Amino acid sequence: MAFGDLLEQVGGNGRFQVLHVTLLCIPVLIMASHNLLQNFVAAVPHHYCSAHTNLSQSHLSPEEILLVSVPLDKKGKPERCQRFVAPQWNLLNKNGTSISGEEGDTKDGLDVALQRCQDGWTYNMTDMSSTTISEWDLVCDQRSLKQMGQTVYMGGVLVGAVVFGGLSDRYGRRILLLISNLLMAVSGTCVAYSTSFPLFCLFRFGCGMALSGLGLNTFSLILEWIPTRQRTVVGTITGYCYTLGQLILALLAYFVRDWRWLTLTVSLPYYVFFLIAWWFHESSRWLALTNKPEQAIKNLKSVAKFNGRHEEGEKININVLQESMKKEISCVQGSYSFLDLFRTPTMRKMTIYLSAVWLSTSFAYYGLSMDLQKFGVDIYLIQVIFGAVDFPAKIIMTVSMSLIGRRPSQSGALIIAGITILINLLVPYDKQMVRTCLAVMGKGCLAASFNCCYLYSGELYPTIIRQNGMGWVSMMARIGAMVAPMVLLTADSIPWLPGLIYGGAPILSGLAAIFLPETLGSPLPDTIQDVENRGSGRISKMPPKETIIMNDKQENLLKQAA
Repeated sequence: MAFGDLLEQVGGNGRFQVLHVTLLCIPVLIMASHNLLQNFVAAVPHHYCSAHTNLSQSHLSPEEILLVSVPLDKKGKPERCQRFVAPQWNLLNKNGTSISGEEGDTKDGLDVALQRCQDGWTYNMTDMSSTTISEWDLVCDQRSLKQMGQTVYMGGVLVGAVVFGGLSDRYGRRILLLISNLLMAVSGTCVAYSTSFPLFCLFRFGCGMALSGLGLNTFSLILEWIPTRQRTVVGTITGYCYTLGQLILALLAYFVRDWRWLTLTVSLPYYVFFLIAWWFHESSRWLALTNKPEQAIKNLKSVAKFNGRHEEGEKININVLQESMKKEISCVQGSYSFLDLFRTPTMRKMTIYLSAVWLSTSFAYYGLSMDLQKFGVDIYLIQVIFGAVDFPAKIIMTVSMSLIGRRPSQSGALIIAGITILINLLVPYDKQMVRTCLAVMGKGCLAASFNCCYLYSGELYPTIIRQNGMGWVSMMARIGAMVAPMVLLTADSIPWLPGLIYGGAPILSGLAAIFLPETLGSPLPDTIQDVENRGSGRISKMPPKETIIMNDKQENLLKQAA
């Protein structure tokens, strides 16, 4: 008997599993809101320098005040970061000279002195009532702080993965899920009431940490209470909950236009989720693996009673549990570290190629997803489109992986994504429909690449070090997400450089993916020696000493993906 059989015995798809999965999936719907919240709370409104103080008391109309105070840029729009040192009254004449240029420029024989915005900025808040940009004037010389805010958040996601991942293996999934829900609720509330930008970044860092804790422990609790035959379907449904959350964010942002209220809207529900989480049962699998068989049996019997299988639950005892966990216990034996990912030639090459794939996928994904305003269309509409494209993209990738294999699917998705991003550089800015379609296609390919990453990496790494391998590549993905916002700052010097980087990275990693081995239809490797033999084309005739029998291959993949 295996542990999966015990789950079947207490009711594999009973009322407990249905309620358990449903309650765990609801918070996932809002997780996407925190990941992509920057698109709306840090949207940059149209702005220009505020007029000279003495002009506010004049009898001029707002349009006339703007005309005499702020020069025009090359596109005929008010300059965002400069104004005239003195009002240019001559521009009130219909035949007046329109002046534009850099500070100290001379136009049409006139010495026109320009200065930076001395009295703040005036914002056009027709689309939103307030954003962090208008709240703390994060424009012009301070515009890089917008990207810094998202980088700090992604840094929290990275730190949270390291901290909460290790703690959950030591103290359990349920307690860490409780802590993560409370941390998200408190940090999100503090973000909404931040009185300065540094405080905003500090509490957003806390939100990023909480998001990692929620993701890791939610998926672990879901999969560890679901029998083998249900895990693929449930894992897919859980992934689509996150995708649906992107659409929910667009809806919430459309109706809640103030950044503080929007932040509260996506944070307050976690107080409720924190209370609900007290009902969750700790994973009996984890309890058994950490020498807590009594509590594991108690939870299994509780589930059996909830599912109406009280008699079957009473048959479970310590001997039955230990017998069912033999294979799982053997899987956690042995001492391996991240260094083993680079110790042998084939493992080293494979880890380097996978690192490039994960880093570039996350890098380009968030590079596209976190700057929706650059497409020049309604950000609410494009957020819906960007979220909806994930549904067909993931379906197509699933079919492709099954028919043509993992390697060509992974490589093709990245190369196509990179090409569409590069083509977009050649499309004129006024061709908004074409630019948006190309961006949506690229984002869909990157979402599909993510879908392939999880399965492909789990199949490439051997059982004895799969958790370390998945942890390493996940860390690379989060580094890519941290770097992505900062690349946008290069546009100040070279406007086309961010697009070149975002497009070039997936193409290079797509080419690197060609050198990875194909895993379609191949048995999962159990040891590092299996990987080395596969890389050299040899087949091991004798079972290696480290060989560990897997209880459930698909289950192992899904657990590591979570």
